[in-house]
Amino acid sequence: MNRRRFWHLLSFSGWSLTSVSTRAAAGEPTSPPAAPVPSKETAEAAHLEAMDRYAALLGGPKVKVAMLVYPGMFLQDLVGPLAVFESLMNKEIHLVWKNLDLVGNEKDPQPLIPVRPTTTFAQCPSDLDVLFVPGGVPGTFTLMEAPEVLRFLADKARTARFVTSVCTGSLILGAAGLLKGYRATSHWSTVDVLKDLGAIPVRERVVIDRNRITGGGVTAGIDFGLTIAALVTSKDYAQAIQLYLEYDPAPPFNAGSPDKAPPLARQFLVDMFAGMVDHARHTAQRAMQRLGG
Repeated sequence: MNRRRFWHLLSFSGWSLTSVSTRAAAGEPTSPPAAPVPSKETAEAAHLEAMDRYAALLGGPKVKVAMLVYPGMFLQDLVGPLAVFESLMNKEIHLVWKNLDLVGNEKDPQPLIPVRPTTTFAQCPSDLDVLFVPGGVPGTFTLMEAPEVLRFLADKARTARFVTSVCTGSLILGAAGLLKGYRATSHWSTVDVLKDLGAIPVRERVVIDRNRITGGGVTAGIDFGLTIAALVTSKDYAQAIQLYLEYDPAPPFNAGSPDKAPPLARQFLVDMFAGMVDHARHTAQRAMQRLGG
């Protein structure tokens, strides 16, 4: 420890050369008090003290986020951005569905990890910073033709600061008429379906077009979440969240996009998704007919 740091610590704890000499003259102990034993309480006190010192970084108005949850969504589409949003100190997060029943797999009545909505459509506030839709098949296709859901999204999008999605959630936004004329992305297998919804497909990890922000497939949700965090707080804060989450991906294989994946892996998934993509395209075309597009 250097001398400057030593005297800084003495000063911070209330001990200095002056205080030591004064105590000695008064016959009081001249040794600094013993450091407190580490505990949950001392850890919390240190945490709160650090928050006070970095108030300028953590400050600002409360960030209000509404995240749609539904049967058949892909859990990671929700959890990736949610991990980032929950890392914000000053936030209000709503997991929104038409009721407060547990949601999970669309057809399985006992999902391994069910999600409980916190807020109904009727209770959801209108002054949102972020309106978010996760993807997930087959739930995406059901919601693309669910009038109550589409009306809710269209209504909240009118006043939301950012209208957003990850993976096939962009198809739901498109079916609600919210991506016409906007650049947007989706899972690589369905990104071209956005064209049928009046959007401009873009094969990128995160796409920003005015207040529409869309993320690619599944794990892109963390990149998406950090992008949002920087916009609603600051780049410095978002970088701190990235470090907090230790988001430093180093995948074991270089097969995370169709441009990089080996031929067998790519062809296997193309063949497996062929029927799903056809279904997505026809569902999108029906949505556009309802929208009068």
